Parts: sequence; C-alpha cells; structure tokens
Amino acid sequence: MKSMADTAITTEQETTEKTGTFAARSVKSNGRERDVKVEAEPVGPPKTVIREYFESAVVTVIMALFGMTFIVQAVKVPTASMENTITVGDHLLVNKFVFAPGPSLPILPQREIKRSDIIVFKYPGNPNNKSRDSEEDNIPFKVNYVKRVIGLPGDTVEVKGVRVFVNGEPLPEHIIAVDGTQAQMNQKAPLRIVGEEPRRPTDRYDVYYYQQNVEAAKVGQDVNSSSDFHFAINGKPTKVPQSCQDSSGQWHSGGCYFVMGDDRDNSLDSRAWGFVPRDLIIGRAMFVYWSYDETQPFSSPLDFFSNTRWSRTGTMVK
Repeated sequence: MKSMADTAITTEQETTEKTGTFAARSVKSNGRERDVKVEAEPVGPPKTVIREYFESAVVTVIMALFGMTFIVQAVKVPTASMENTITVGDHLLVNKFVFAPGPSLPILPQREIKRSDIIVFKYPGNPNNKSRDSEEDNIPFKVNYVKRVIGLPGDTVEVKGVRVFVNGEPLPEHIIAVDGTQAQMNQKAPLRIVGEEPRRPTDRYDVYYYQQNVEAAKVGQDVNSSSDFHFAINGKPTKVPQSCQDSSGQWHSGGCYFVMGDDRDNSLDSRAWGFVPRDLIIGRAMFVYWSYDETQPFSSPLDFFSNTRWSRTGTMVK
C-alpha cells in the first residue's frame, strides 16, 4: 500500500515539472508512440500603436511617390484654352504610363501618341514673345499645358478659317459657335453656345469659335488670325518636324507635335510658339477628379461645397 502511494505522488510531481515545454504526440512507423518536445519560439517586444501607424505611413508614401512618378499625376487647369472640353478649375488625373518611352509590350497599356489625343506637357516657351514667358502661367519647362494633338511628326498642318487641314484633308471636327463678347469679358467662365453645325458621324470632338468668325467663314470671308500666330496660317502650311528647338535654343529629337486648344479663338498654342518635343510630354489627360468654379466668391467654408462642380466629377476627357 505504501509503495503504491509513493508511486502516485512521484508521478504527479514529474507532471508538474514539465509545464515549461509543450508535448506533442507522434507515432513511429511501427505504431508505437513517443513524445516530441517542441521548444517555444522567443517572442519579441510587441509593436506600439505609433510604430504601426508610422510603418503604414511610410509604405503609403512610397506607393504614392511610385505612382506619381511612373503612373499618374494630378494637374490643375488654370486657363480657358480648352473650354468647354476642359473648364478652368478642373483638376485632372494624367496617365503617364500610356506614353512611357521604350518598347511597348502587349500585356501593358502603352501606345504611341495619336492625333486628337489630349496631352499634358511642359510648356516649351515662346521664341516669338519671350516677354510673355515671364508671366506666372507661362514659365517655360515649369508650367504644365493641356492641348489637343493635331499634327504628328511628318504631317503638314494648315489652318484655313475655322477648318484645320492635315496632309490636305480636313480634320473631322464638330464646330460650335460661342458668344465671343462674353468669352472675352470672363475668361474663367464656360463658353456660352449660340449655334453649332449638324454633327456628322465622323466628327470626333468639339471645337469652339467666336460666332463672328463662324459666320464670316460661311460666306467665304477671311477670318482674321491673331497677330500672335506664326505657324500653319495665312496660306503657309507647316510641316511637323522630327526634331525641333525649344525657346532656349536646345534641340530635341524623337519627334515633335503640333497642338491646339479646343477654344480656338482663345488659345496660344502651336500656331503661336511652334512644336512640342516628345520628351516634354508628360502623359494623356484621363478624367476630372474634382472641379471648382473659380468665378464664384468664397466667403465661408460652406462655399467649398456650393462652388464645387459635382456634375463634372468623374468626367472623361476626350
């Protein structure tokens, strides 16, 4: 009796001393069981809330910088040269990847620049009016411009009245007449449409001219070109070169492009300062992610909501 009690006590003590390890059952190939001891892995100090937020913030910043550098970029439209396609106060997302240099792969959404694309580029400067380049909205190589591609490298472009010809053929543009007086009085407001041509199935996009110029073109009268224009006007076709100079005199190879604003009577574009070098092009305008009406007063924080053009949010640019 005494020996049985001693045995029981001894067994309980051994079980108590083994609590520092984890025991797991395994079965040998001959069916007999054996005990395998698994040592507990050391656990480091727990992460604090501040450290977790910091790590998340670092990852977010890295991803944002990568995206802004290689994929998309946000730009604000400060001028009316693309009214009413793009309005003053529109904030756009620009696809930088689609025109990325280098060989394009079938699995990637890359392609060459096409006629009628709306592109964002670094303003190359105006060699014919360098005094204008000192203005805040016209600083060469710093300010971003938004225009529509009209001529590709090797194309011949000519503007006759309210028609644009490329390689002798008129571009399929839908011409809309607007109130020129109102446009000149308030250049930040959308253009007021007063008439338009019947839309043809081949018309790819809208362009806007002052009503007086549209009427003059209909009866065969000359449409007076701005004194700022020097290219592709007055019966002098312009051939788009493969290489071109910017306002600083630097040559750019790799192709150049002739661009124009959709607000044709209120746009300083390739007609005024020449061509856009390929390496100054940032990307293709995709859509409006936010639009703010700058013609309205701002007197309280609530005006932010009332002056936001909610209907333009998500508008595709084309």
